[in-house]
Amino acid sequence: MRVNLKVIQPPAPGPRQRSRVRAPAPPAVSPGSTQRIVDSITTAIVERRLMPGTKLAEQQIADIFDVSRTLVRQALNQLSRDHLVTLEPARGAFVAQPSIEEARQVFEVRKMIEAAMVKQLCAVITNAQIAELRTHLKTELDAVRRTDVSGRTRLLADFHVVLARMAGNDVLAELLTDLLSRCSLIALMYQSSHSAEHSQEEHVAIVDALERRDARAAVRLLEGHLGNVERNLRLRPHMNDLVTALQPGLKS
Repeated sequence: MRVNLKVIQPPAPGPRQRSRVRAPAPPAVSPGSTQRIVDSITTAIVERRLMPGTKLAEQQIADIFDVSRTLVRQALNQLSRDHLVTLEPARGAFVAQPSIEEARQVFEVRKMIEAAMVKQLCAVITNAQIAELRTHLKTELDAVRRTDVSGRTRLLADFHVVLARMAGNDVLAELLTDLLSRCSLIALMYQSSHSAEHSQEEHVAIVDALERRDARAAVRLLEGHLGNVERNLRLRPHMNDLVTALQPGLKS
């Protein structure tokens, strides 16, 4: 029996018809592939596995994630819009290297946003939320004492996002998450064990002020904390190999 593949609607089945011809299904493409690359590179930056200036070779990343270079290019373009990657004509993609002026501007924005956030939070925070913050502080301290660099870096950053979510503003929390990713390139990635320990102690003082509902003290402590983080910059870290940096993210 001859079948005309150009017919859009299949003919009604007859007694002599043996099978129905179907158009081949399109190849399966995971819609999360690009986001997976974005998330892995972002995490590697936050956890100090990818340092500023590291070259992000498209083919190498494609091989690591077993995807096409097109998906890698899409991911790098998204990271470029997030200011985590710099795209240079004829040279390729690199982990961004924020200037001192950019660092100053980012921390200036954080101070304005987070000061208003903490002041608002003082008026609405509950005892249950204070208890949640105390639990977070304990987890931070455990990571600092273990010298768990990736863990402490993530937890110290998450503290600020937790405060934003407790204030009941999801948009603010998302904005702060983006700012913290940029701060990972500027400060959090470069923390020594001593400065990380100091940051954790400052978080404790902020929560103490929140528990007292002392808005003025909470704002002052927060601004001092961000100022100290900004002063603890080290701009010439050791660079990891690209494969070494990204492969841990593939295990999750």
